[in-house]
Amino acid sequence: MAETKKQEKKTSTKPREEKEIKELKETGKNEVIDFSGKYISAVGRRKRAVAQVRLYEGGKGQVVVNGQKVTDYFPGEGFNIITQPLKATGHGRDYNFSVLVKGGGKSGQIDAVKLGVARAVLEVDPEAKEALKANDFLTRDPRQVERKKPGLKKARKAPQWSKR
Repeated sequence: MAETKKQEKKTSTKPREEKEIKELKETGKNEVIDFSGKYISAVGRRKRAVAQVRLYEGGKGQVVVNGQKVTDYFPGEGFNIITQPLKATGHGRDYNFSVLVKGGGKSGQIDAVKLGVARAVLEVDPEAKEALKANDFLTRDPRQVERKKPGLKKARKAPQWSKR
């Protein structure tokens, strides 16, 4: 009995996935961008966030973060911050990027991706080092959250003192 239930679940999810893919293609939302071929990888870090960046040459400037468009994953100014190294070196729409980001918050993730993009561009174009270094895109921000110490409420906040 248990085996038939498992088989029913497997068969029922497959048509559902195909249906969702058809709907996405029809509506044009969250287009599936195919990244294939050779790539250059780089890693960026900030606070607790780690970004693995893959740079594909001959692209149209498309950036995908964790399987989503960058404007969906980082709403607001995220896309502009991530593409700053490309704008500084003049490689605005020369490459496609696929990014995997883990840990931290959105702000730390954005800075981690920016560092990863800068490092990937540096591997492709070593002449861009001066422009990247002048704008501090190759410098990892070393600031971390201070640890909590024993006997304190937070990292530095002490409990209220009482005379008796």
